[in-house]
Amino acid sequence: MTLRFTKGHGTRNDFVLVADTRGDLDLTAEQVRHLADRRSGIGADGVIRLAPTAAVARSGEQVADAVLAEEPEAIWFMDYRNGDGSIAEMCGNGVRVFAAFAESLGLVDLSDGRELALGTRGGVKRVRKEPDGWYAVDMGPWRLTGGQEAADAGADAVVLATGWDAPRPALSLDLGNPHTVVAVPRLDELAAVDLTRAPEVEPVPPAGTNVEVVVPLGEEEGPDGRPVGRLRMRVHERGVGETQSCGTGACAAALAVRTWAAHGVDDPHGVPSTWFVEVPGGEVRVRVLHGGHVELAGPAELVFSGDVDLA
Repeated sequence: MTLRFTKGHGTRNDFVLVADTRGDLDLTAEQVRHLADRRSGIGADGVIRLAPTAAVARSGEQVADAVLAEEPEAIWFMDYRNGDGSIAEMCGNGVRVFAAFAESLGLVDLSDGRELALGTRGGVKRVRKEPDGWYAVDMGPWRLTGGQEAADAGADAVVLATGWDAPRPALSLDLGNPHTVVAVPRLDELAAVDLTRAPEVEPVPPAGTNVEVVVPLGEEEGPDGRPVGRLRMRVHERGVGETQSCGTGACAAALAVRTWAAHGVDDPHGVPSTWFVEVPGGEVRVRVLHGGHVELAGPAELVFSGDVDLA
């Protein structure tokens, strides 16, 4: 079987994208692994299948029914697979690249402030295109896994990365997929951490977790005169390994640093709501929205297209 594909990336978090507009393509985990293989395949952190939400619902995925019940206009669904073939809830960088891919196919129009409602296993995500070409995604609700108790304590888990002498405190967050954020004090320490192997996390997350290691870089004045935060991050993604960027991970990192910054502050309104997150693949913007939502904005690029023989 010959499969048409497009290769794309968001801050070098890269994907193989497949348009399955009839909803009849059933990629196996083995096929996903071959497509994502960087030596014998196309090479990517993950594989994204664009499919009709209704077709995904007919295949038995109840989450697609929930998507259509929440937003009937979410006619397209992002079926995201990690590079190891495992199914993932969603991917923040992948949502932006999905939007660019759907635009290139003529399936959506994001001009003049139009918005794309997109179905994912992590719920409905809404995408708009900014004047500078960046795609901004309302990532939906987020929460501290450990609730207010974790916020007050500053941690609800510990992380041990390869090369560290002892575990370090960390904060767990849920953005539709699980994250564990740990801070280190210096940039040289961030550069030295070994993320070729998955860090050990206690307590062990039942569905695994993405681990973000961050260095807060302080605040600066934004264009509107309000404070803007900045941090640098590296990430180990479950089912993939270390990647050049992780969209939900950038959100988790910014939200964790903001939680730590707000602890004990008399006026929480003085804590930045906008954060620029530096990742090895570039930079993204995270903004805390009203109603417990968070927004991720950044570039999305389509690199090339081709055909691959799945056999």
